[in-house]
Amino acid sequence: MIARRQFITLLGGAVAAWPLTARAQQGERMRRIGMLESLKADDKEAQARISTFAQGLKELGWTEGRNVQIDVRFGPDNATLRKHAAEMVALAPEVILASGSATTGPLLQVTHTVPIVFVIVPDPVGAGFVASLARPGGNATGFTPFEFGVGAKWLELLKEVMPSMTHVAVIRDPAIASGLGQFAAIQAVAPSLGVDVTPVNARDPKEIERDITAFARYPHGGLIVTGSALAAAHRHPITRLAAQHKMPAIYNQRMFVEAGGLISYGPNFLDQFRRAASYVDRILKGEKPADLPVQSATKYELVINLKTAKALGLTVSPTLLARADEVIE
Repeated sequence: MIARRQFITLLGGAVAAWPLTARAQQGERMRRIGMLESLKADDKEAQARISTFAQGLKELGWTEGRNVQIDVRFGPDNATLRKHAAEMVALAPEVILASGSATTGPLLQVTHTVPIVFVIVPDPVGAGFVASLARPGGNATGFTPFEFGVGAKWLELLKEVMPSMTHVAVIRDPAIASGLGQFAAIQAVAPSLGVDVTPVNARDPKEIERDITAFARYPHGGLIVTGSALAAAHRHPITRLAAQHKMPAIYNQRMFVEAGGLISYGPNFLDQFRRAASYVDRILKGEKPADLPVQSATKYELVINLKTAKALGLTVSPTLLARADEVIE
């Protein structure tokens, strides 16, 4: 599988081509796809995303090394992604898969002609990536993981796990529209649940550690980690901080729970990469992004880590466990 191959090009320790493409078989035209990934090249989740996307393409008749070449560039910080966006467009791919708002924005700043299929972009209209969900109108379309209103659900679930919670820190990326939108949704419902809300910027691990450590001095606190490329890249230090300060936390995707987080509620992000392959296929066959509607997530998953709950001294109710799609013990 592609995920098990070694990277063959590493420029400056941050850029990788995935992988070199063998000569196309006789009579077949080699097509070129770019992929800009917000996570690091050695991140297991990034490799799973690439593998899932490649498998989706294969099911549609596109085999890497036979009739398609996939070039990948990786993040995780905004400056690196802007640099890689320019490099990706210079490669002249026929279509680019963009992972998250942090990659889609820089790509749209450097090209208005190369077709872009994005995934994990919570508010593509608000971010200015598309004119509307039904008719994107430009050179980008794709898949959105959730509405901002899911922020209220995160707070409700965390309150259910810890009824004594009176204040919550919210890690968000203020540089992207979705970071502000998700925080606003949480803030709107907080008074009805008797909870005060404190924002924490997701710019770098040191800033997160400083702010969470200060927040943890107050009792009955919890943590919500909203969706962003920065939060995903910093998931290991974030989950370690939550454990260190005995702080119940809820996250937007299951990979945080796999890293030791308490609970997550959100769509299956890998499924968006599988579904994106169908749009890439349609674009390679002549359709335009402007005519392909932005699609929403079709299923949300609730994942609970009982080992972490035990370490925090929390008892998860049988009712909540029964609603879980997956329980990690």
